[in-house]
Amino acid sequence: MTSLPPIRKVYFGITDRHQMFRLFDRHAQRPDRWQTDGAKLYAGEWFEISAAQHDYMLEILPPLWMRGEMCAMREFLTGSITSVFYTLHINGVTRYFHAYCDLSDRRSPYEMRDAIVERERRPVKAMTRDERIEHIWSATHDKYRGYAGADFRPEHRGKRTVIVYGTPGTRFELLESLSDQQISEKLPVHLRHLSLPEAA
Repeated sequence: MTSLPPIRKVYFGITDRHQMFRLFDRHAQRPDRWQTDGAKLYAGEWFEISAAQHDYMLEILPPLWMRGEMCAMREFLTGSITSVFYTLHINGVTRYFHAYCDLSDRRSPYEMRDAIVERERRPVKAMTRDERIEHIWSATHDKYRGYAGADFRPEHRGKRTVIVYGTPGTRFELLESLSDQQISEKLPVHLRHLSLPEAA
């Protein structure tokens, strides 16, 4: 069995309807979209949605299955990857989440549920560097993000890029190579003060 990508939170906050639909396919602009299987890009991604968006999605599409606090969508994104919606009680509050799970692994929806609960039960708000980068990618408009092309070294082509401002002017930089200062500048003000987990 091939190893699954890591489970990862890709957006901080509760998405509105527009943002939810953007996050459903946040890799839509990748240059090889129609030539390669995007399963590894999507599997393991999750984010929080509102109760209204959760109910809306269950009303427009009949689920493939419903199991307690989770239900899987009948329409698959790619291969065995599909949307799983969760209604979870965390720290006494009912919250709603969307995740992409690989149903070729029966444990996937349960491992996702456990990972979401573990992440959201943390008493101190913190963001890892990877979470900061994923939030920036999720929140950046398509016009200001892209994929490395001929202007980048061959080993970097196809990697995610975002616009940065400064000296010597505006340019695209590799998302994974952003400095701590660039990351801070790109995060919303209310997220900039969050500590790294190691320092929490």
